[in-house]
Amino acid sequence: MKKTKYTACNKVDIKTSFKRKMTGVMLLLSACVGVTTSCTDYLERDSESVLSKEDAFKNFTNFQGYIEVMYNVIPDVAKSYWVSSFNWGDDEVITTGNGEYLMGFQFDGGNYRSYFGNNSCFLDRTWSVNGDRFQKSLWGGAWYAIRQANMGLKALEDGLLKEATQEQRDFIKGQLLFFRAWNYFELTSYWGGLPYITEPFAPNAQFNLPRETYQENADKMAKDFAEAAELLPIDWDATATGAPTKGNNAFRPNKIWAMAYQGKALLYAGSPLMANGVDAVNDTYKYDVEYCRKAAEVLGKVLAMVDAGQTQYKLVDFEKYSTLFYTKEQNWLMPGGTEAIMRSPTFGADSYWRQMNSYQIQDICNGDGIILCPAANYVNYFGMANGLPLTDPESGFDKNHPWKGRDPRFYYDFIYDGCKMVKAPSTESGKKYEYANFYEGGNGVADPKRTSRTGYLNYKFIPLGANNDDNDYGYGKATHMHLSWLRLAEVYLMYAEAAGVAGGANYKASSYSKTAVEAVNMVRTRAGVEGVNARYTTSTESFIDEVRRERAVELAFEGHRFNDLRRWKLLTVRPYNIKTMQKFDRAKDLDPTVDPKDNEVRNFREEVIVNRNLSSKHYWLPFKNADVMLYPEFNQNPGW
Repeated sequence: MKKTKYTACNKVDIKTSFKRKMTGVMLLLSACVGVTTSCTDYLERDSESVLSKEDAFKNFTNFQGYIEVMYNVIPDVAKSYWVSSFNWGDDEVITTGNGEYLMGFQFDGGNYRSYFGNNSCFLDRTWSVNGDRFQKSLWGGAWYAIRQANMGLKALEDGLLKEATQEQRDFIKGQLLFFRAWNYFELTSYWGGLPYITEPFAPNAQFNLPRETYQENADKMAKDFAEAAELLPIDWDATATGAPTKGNNAFRPNKIWAMAYQGKALLYAGSPLMANGVDAVNDTYKYDVEYCRKAAEVLGKVLAMVDAGQTQYKLVDFEKYSTLFYTKEQNWLMPGGTEAIMRSPTFGADSYWRQMNSYQIQDICNGDGIILCPAANYVNYFGMANGLPLTDPESGFDKNHPWKGRDPRFYYDFIYDGCKMVKAPSTESGKKYEYANFYEGGNGVADPKRTSRTGYLNYKFIPLGANNDDNDYGYGKATHMHLSWLRLAEVYLMYAEAAGVAGGANYKASSYSKTAVEAVNMVRTRAGVEGVNARYTTSTESFIDEVRRERAVELAFEGHRFNDLRRWKLLTVRPYNIKTMQKFDRAKDLDPTVDPKDNEVRNFREEVIVNRNLSSKHYWLPFKNADVMLYPEFNQNPGW
């Protein structure tokens, strides 16, 4: 978006710089005090930046400038100064030697406290409103945004917005409500129920709000999202208010954002972890049905509008699947296309070369000695093109031809044995690794510090040619990697899960014409995969298993798996708490003229390489000790 369109209040919050660090619950406390005089009292600022409270909120332009600060603190999960870590489930294996500091490596060992100030991930790191785009932090930034939202809502309540149309007033309030709810959703997804603050506190107020349950928080989030949806348009570009920034409104909250997140909050509230707590066992299918029914109704409304062509969103054609994640030679076009719903705003063109290099063998890239490899047991979720999982006796999976007949997304996401990795090798390293040699004894799996540890590489986010020899990526090619917080395919899958829990595979919400299984098949059809087989629709449990597998495939490595395993109460359950590699021998020497999916292997087997040291306490992240000692009502998460 072009922030220059709304400049008056930019002087209040965008231009000025933070002189104090706001982290943890200390930020929460500062968010609740000192707000009765001016929206800038908590800042040290240049004299020319000072605006009175009346000026800051007096008209739409100024008020919108105030709100746009909240856009600026939305983290990007795939950004870091070095290699970003955002896949912490059973999905990714990190090479040894130089990757131990990454969150994924630490979380495998149960060291959740490692997220404190860990700059490899977006959870908690040094940050500021105007800070570097690689340093956006969820913990600090979310509390800051919640504070801003509550101050803005109070300004509206006090009648400080004098010069605005009703549409402008609605859009201002809708954005404030959305940002308050969204930041709470993200915080509670990792830390559980929190004090849900809905108003600014007086400077001398005693702050002792207790933590609420996740479901109590979710009810309040859902209410905020629902009200935001009533106030916001489907498309800002089609409104008088959005006209001055037409063509640059895709990153502004709208009705679809709000309704989709309302449904997501309700689905999470109905999930086994939130419904039953950490101590219950063998309850992965025990959802709160009523929350799921409500989620299905809301998500169904979204999808009904999408299917009817009433929105700007639709599934991207599979031949353009890569544009969901990266673009190249398109003048730094933001990835996501018509499928991206919520994205963090881009902060200048960037090739994310460190992150992109972390998916390749060290000797052919400019990486940091770190490779993020797909866990082989996670790759196994990618079933067959006929829609059946590998474990189904009728799937056609053949261990002698393990890459034949697979889900088309398998071929899009992974480099496997025999695949070409360097298009036009010109160096010794390029020639050495021109083809993936992942068989036992091959150079592609020989060194756990510099090659694949699992027998696979992840190419979902990078183009073939993103290496030193081909040099077909980077600044010169305007290669831009960016992941959405929410995209349309996930909305179909959330609806399928919620509706499936509410009434089974053939259940449909009153708000939508499609059944749960038909929603899953929308995503599969786009990828050229056959729909869910009828044998998996006869029971709720078997259908939910297929929905979960579909989420693992479609949303692979986009930062969702960790939260999914936690909310499903599967994080500590085998096989979800292990990571494997696949070993095999080639039946004959590699023939480059043969499609690698047709290659024959012998002695195909799987070995555990990571046992994750996890227990029930790992279903929630711990708080910093300094935070939980601030006041008695803010208690630590169980086991920490």
